[in-house]
Amino acid sequence: MSYYLNYSGSRIDFSLPSGWNVLSSKDCAKAPLVEDAAKEVERALDNPIGTPRLEQLARPGMKVALLFDDTQRPTPSHFAIPAILNRLNKAGVTDNRVTAICARGTHPAPSPEQLNAKVGQEALPRLQGRIFIHEAQSPENVFIGKDRFGTAVEINKHVAEADLVIGIGSCMPHPYAGYSGGCKIIMPGVCSYRTIADHHYTWLRNKTCKLSVLEGNAWYDENVEMARMAGLAFKVDFLPNETNQVIRVFAGDPVEEHRQAAEFAASIFNVALPKEADIVITSAAPLEIGVQATKSLLNARLAVKTGGTIIWAAAEKQAGPLMSLIEQMAAAPSANEYHRKLLAGNIPDSLKPFGISFFMLGVPFKELSEQYRVIHYTEGLTKEQVELMNFEYAATLEEAIQLAHKTTPKADVTILPSGGTIIPCVK
Repeated sequence: MSYYLNYSGSRIDFSLPSGWNVLSSKDCAKAPLVEDAAKEVERALDNPIGTPRLEQLARPGMKVALLFDDTQRPTPSHFAIPAILNRLNKAGVTDNRVTAICARGTHPAPSPEQLNAKVGQEALPRLQGRIFIHEAQSPENVFIGKDRFGTAVEINKHVAEADLVIGIGSCMPHPYAGYSGGCKIIMPGVCSYRTIADHHYTWLRNKTCKLSVLEGNAWYDENVEMARMAGLAFKVDFLPNETNQVIRVFAGDPVEEHRQAAEFAASIFNVALPKEADIVITSAAPLEIGVQATKSLLNARLAVKTGGTIIWAAAEKQAGPLMSLIEQMAAAPSANEYHRKLLAGNIPDSLKPFGISFFMLGVPFKELSEQYRVIHYTEGLTKEQVELMNFEYAATLEEAIQLAHKTTPKADVTILPSGGTIIPCVK
């Protein structure tokens, strides 16, 4: 029987050894796509969840901060920005009172071409001279107080000075925050380096912070509190499928709309599994750019037995920055030691440009190498680089399967064709 993984914009078809029993090879559910994304945005803005329409929230002369996520997310912001500007205009807020900010947290800055594509040709001339890329290290970030967890909250000055803060993002499964989108446009989107580090390092290994869980999730709860402190009043969240096409758009109160978006996402991305598998075969798709590619590996932990094997297929064609992370992982004897280095602020200068969410991956990667056998099929890394992470290297998916078969000729196997978004749910 033939199976498949979504991989690098196409599919890899493969077969399995006869001694392997497949528990599941289901992909994400095929939800109907919207025919016109721009019209879907208008529908969502006409029917906001938990808050009045933008036209009612805005007042003439208000200073507005309009936040949109960076290129590591598939959000088609160019559909939403013009619609939001038009509604602000109706309320008496002219375009020159709106500042647009790429809320990249500590992710790499987008190129001018990437930034223009995010904003879109319709909105670019309307926002000329007022589109900024957030700088987490900027001394102009503004301290707005400490939250109930004791974290000093510093945010982008344009957000701190705004009368109305609006965000645009995507709701997708997230291994720590439960789901991306919602209040994450503030934390980490427009927070300072210090604030992001304090938040991420504190909750990185907390058991409440996990995939597809919002209730009682400390990572998520602090995100919400910081967003409220920063004045985030309205959010638009796209829900994309595994190929980044738009399924639905949600808009309204950042918490209320996001909860409904997350519930809908769960109905698409949840895949029921009868039990934990001996071997999980997973692909990074559709989150294959930069740090996003690692989410599939983290998600796979929910489907495999402790001590089991994960075959991880990720092209990593933009793998250059990974070398610095790999070297640090190789130098740290354990996940605990690596985490302590982060908490002490002991971060090499070579890693800092790549962002907190990037180099903190050393902790879960070390945990994975300690708890599972990981066989990594990749085009972007060499055998030596993969082995520095204490993973095994495979030049092809077939080679990875044969390596696993040699030691586990009889196995229960789960296949996650779009591992970046599938939520494994073991009964």
